[in-house]
Amino acid sequence: MRIAILSRNPNLYSTRRLKEAIEAAGHDALVIDHSLCDLVIEQEGPSIFYKGEKLSNIQAIIPRIGASVTFYGTAVVRQFELMGTFSAVESQAIVRSRDKLRSLQILSREGLGMPKTAFTNFSKGGEKQLIDQVGGAPLIIKLLEGTQGLGVVLAETRKAGQSVIEAFHGLKARVIVQEFIKEAKGADIRAFVVNGRVVGAMKRQGEEGEFRSNLHRGGKATVIKLSTAERKAALGAAKALGLTVAGVDMLQSARGPLILEVNSSPGLEGIEKATGINIAGKIVEFIEASANRKTTKRKIKE
Repeated sequence: MRIAILSRNPNLYSTRRLKEAIEAAGHDALVIDHSLCDLVIEQEGPSIFYKGEKLSNIQAIIPRIGASVTFYGTAVVRQFELMGTFSAVESQAIVRSRDKLRSLQILSREGLGMPKTAFTNFSKGGEKQLIDQVGGAPLIIKLLEGTQGLGVVLAETRKAGQSVIEAFHGLKARVIVQEFIKEAKGADIRAFVVNGRVVGAMKRQGEEGEFRSNLHRGGKATVIKLSTAERKAALGAAKALGLTVAGVDMLQSARGPLILEVNSSPGLEGIEKATGINIAGKIVEFIEASANRKTTKRKIKE
């Protein structure tokens, strides 16, 4: 097979590992910067041009779409899908997961555990009500478009929470407010899901005094064996959002696992180094089984 990795940086660990895994499995691998693709839509059918050349004979793609280019990146993935190319992650599932509010609404509908969350319009005086709805201070305030722990604030007091929310609203920045889970102690769990199976899991612990556990913020990762409830929550979250490859972030709480976020382009470096598992190879195995089975164009779900 000829498998393309949609990535803007061929030197990233995840991109390099996927390329190595594709080639190790005996397939042809190429890295395509999706931001440089031109989409042509006409009566004869959709096509994609990359650096002036028409792309053809690509059986599968692995989207690695950054948050800053979600709109155009998912348009490229959708174009490949319409051309009959298998995608390891569906375009619509990426769109679903990138919208933090939408994804939490879907997870709530499915009855999955999560920190209590509140959202409002830019209403003057609404800050106090938001804080009350998540149980008061301390509380977490998140930008809807934040990634890798950026745009996440811990407000220790009600007054601080009101000030932060007011400041974000003054900038017309959309935020969600969540209850603070004290017993998590600055740690979370990342479960890596591929095709309905948890293929690896790690616990990420934030630095001393840091409530965010993201590895980009200096957190440390160690391998962890998931409980039955944690495994069920991870698989349920990925399924609810339609993600066949996903990183599901959860907190351990007194009332069971609570889902924080579901990532459609989870990084491979932390999980592979913590667990010693060839996660990139698992993704390629999934593509081999699925792309070979696929004989007709996948219907795009809106």
